[in-house]
Amino acid sequence: MENTLIIPLDVPESKRELYRKNYLTMTHETDRLMLFAGDQKAEHLNSDYYGENISVDDATPEHLFKIASQAKIGVFATQLGLIARYGTTYGTIPYLIKMNSKTNVIPKGAQDPLSSSWYSMNDIAAFVESSKLQVCAVGYTIYMGSLFEEQMLREAAHIIYHAHRNGLVAVLWAYPRGTHVVDEYNGHLIAGAAGLASTLGADFVKVNAPKPKVGTSAEALREAVNAAGRTRLVCAGGSSTDVEVFLRELYDQLHVGGASGNATGRNIHQKDLKHAIAFSNSIYALTVENKTLEEALALYKNG
Repeated sequence: MENTLIIPLDVPESKRELYRKNYLTMTHETDRLMLFAGDQKAEHLNSDYYGENISVDDATPEHLFKIASQAKIGVFATQLGLIARYGTTYGTIPYLIKMNSKTNVIPKGAQDPLSSSWYSMNDIAAFVESSKLQVCAVGYTIYMGSLFEEQMLREAAHIIYHAHRNGLVAVLWAYPRGTHVVDEYNGHLIAGAAGLASTLGADFVKVNAPKPKVGTSAEALREAVNAAGRTRLVCAGGSSTDVEVFLRELYDQLHVGGASGNATGRNIHQKDLKHAIAFSNSIYALTVENKTLEEALALYKNG
């Protein structure tokens, strides 16, 4: 797909080859993305990393980096602080810097969500230059429907534009959420979020899979994929679930819904290192290598 990659016009001539390199690195020269999400240490604090049914391996942040360095992934998404701390040891990982995050101390629904950027794009560009790490992309979350959406949309537009100016790929997490959002899993509303991401110029948009009252989730996903247009759509992995159920749903998202990948965190890192690597490789096999469901399951079972 190297010859068919459409480089956005906000990427300057001097950064086009860098953008191409970053995009092809994180997609492994496909149009599909296997994003390993490790940004929940801010979003969910320690609830995702310590407790019942969570491997003791997950109690320390280094578990994330061990997985990302040993498993097959497209890109590892986490905050700059963790990358700065562990990048000295794990220098070969393709990274995505998550620009904004918020904790869950204020309960969901208590007030409309607001998540502001922790850094400027000048900060990110300086870090990329000085660290010499393989930072391919930046990520940012918008909450469409929040009373604060104007602020987040403005920040997202600025970040995407300047990410492209620096040759970086831009990924949006896009969730309908707020007082006026009745059902954040409504397929039509999710399609609106995907289309909104395309107007902001995102290269990829991460959405939750819809939960329709009629038909399947994968079928309902088609509307969002079409609404996203040239912005590639990936589905969030959600909370931990049965391996076979997860892989079957992912297969349908790819082959029925038309998604271009997935963004998976808890379903990978809450396992011990051996099983986390095996599951990551299974997800990669489905997403990037276009393996069958049976092949992906066998890959996990054989470890």
